[in-house]
Amino acid sequence: MAVTKFFKTALLVCAAAALSSFSFAQESESEENPLYRNFVIIDIPHTYDLNPHTAAYVSEAQIFTALYEGLFSYHPVTLEPIPAICESYKISRDKKRWTFTLRKDAKFSDGIAITAQTFRDSWIKLLSEHGAPFASMLDCITGAKEFRMGTGTAEEVRIEVRDDFTLVVRLDEPAAHLPKLLCHHAFAAVSPDKDAFSGAFSISSYTPGNLVLAKNENYHSAGEVKIPGITIIQSDDTTENSYLFNTGRADWISGNAESAQIINPNSIHVSAEFGTTYLFFKIKNSPWDKPEFRNALLEAIPYDKLRAKASVKATTLVYPLSGYPEVKGIDDYDPVDAAELMKDARAKYGIEAGEKIPLVFAITPDDYVKEWAELLKAAWEPLGVELTVQTTSFERYNPSIATWNADLFTYSWIGDFADPLAFLELFRGDSTLNVANYKNPDYDALLSKSATAEDSTEQYKYLSRAEQLLLDDGMLIPVLHAVSVQYIDLNSVGGWQTNALDLHPLKYIYLKQAQTRLPNLVRK
Repeated sequence: MAVTKFFKTALLVCAAAALSSFSFAQESESEENPLYRNFVIIDIPHTYDLNPHTAAYVSEAQIFTALYEGLFSYHPVTLEPIPAICESYKISRDKKRWTFTLRKDAKFSDGIAITAQTFRDSWIKLLSEHGAPFASMLDCITGAKEFRMGTGTAEEVRIEVRDDFTLVVRLDEPAAHLPKLLCHHAFAAVSPDKDAFSGAFSISSYTPGNLVLAKNENYHSAGEVKIPGITIIQSDDTTENSYLFNTGRADWISGNAESAQIINPNSIHVSAEFGTTYLFFKIKNSPWDKPEFRNALLEAIPYDKLRAKASVKATTLVYPLSGYPEVKGIDDYDPVDAAELMKDARAKYGIEAGEKIPLVFAITPDDYVKEWAELLKAAWEPLGVELTVQTTSFERYNPSIATWNADLFTYSWIGDFADPLAFLELFRGDSTLNVANYKNPDYDALLSKSATAEDSTEQYKYLSRAEQLLLDDGMLIPVLHAVSVQYIDLNSVGGWQTNALDLHPLKYIYLKQAQTRLPNLVRK
């Protein structure tokens, strides 16, 4: 997840007045039962896409846990796939045919039944939709890749409707991770009516800076949903956000608050995420399309300085998982060796020793990324590299990468499911997530072998070898693993759990009577 999965942006939007007025309205409407009211979230500002096929930001993945549901959903703690619209499933002996039985009471918010045909239509639309970043993750389905790339037809995609409540999916090769994959919002049941939703909530209203969700009364488990709606306010005013949280006008702040101003320190939840921020080379311009030149640059980086401000320093792409073999990361710093590597690369490809080699680094307006650029410029100048910086807004940065004629980019990625493949898919040759344009048949072969593995031990063996190959090719510079800071009082909010994806299914949220009261906490 999520995509970038998942890259948090910052645009200053003043929403405090809207939040305050909403909160007071809610107070008057819920006097009989103060625990039955809209749950209020303060989010970091950016423009919501709200299309589950094309959206890639973490905050939207969070919203989609409320609006959309697929065959499976994430367990709120373990992140294991649990049946959602899928009632049961079975796998053929060759592990290439999956038969899903759907629950018969699943409906969209407009009352239209969700059937096997719904899923086939949703996935076919995803495969055909321009700019759908996660579409290639369905390439394991026979005919999906060909259709996505324009060399096959929709009829040849082996997503078969046996009857209204039986969906049969045929794969090219076994894919044990399929249920994990199908938890992702991109593969949810999506209605042709953009105002109808398959999840526990639907959109009531959306204006810039203010999104209101209402409980979906047609949801199959509506009786288990304990709040009438959710209000999401976008604001970067950390002081005001902290005040609104302290006074009970906001229930959850996603990262954009001042910890020192939070009255109850037990409301501050800090945890490591299954995510990584890194720099990557785009395979486009010479000589940066050659690993010899990239590795020379990597050897010249003072990593202690590059990662100085990181809470959790990263030397690999994949955040270490239990059972995942050790991968030799990127942390060697030796300017003498770097000079030798660059000398050898120049000689091999006929670039004179004194010739300046241009490198364009595309960055966001973040101050810390600007610091990285200055550090790299200084580190690479002795190698004859002339680094220049190009910048665009947070909103435009990720969508621009595919067409941007630059050599080095910055990226933050949170895994869309708890598996190394969630990261390694970013560099698979034909992946829609592969904005780096990396092509390595050996790498792709290792990912394919992992899909046929008998167990996670064997799967991880192939995936770790693939990651090592990627790192040895000098494709990326890991900087830090993500750390999540969330502000929520679990003494008064139930159904919220910390997990590695920092994704909290909103259908489980409920308000409860706090057992103790904080001094100076104002609630009406």
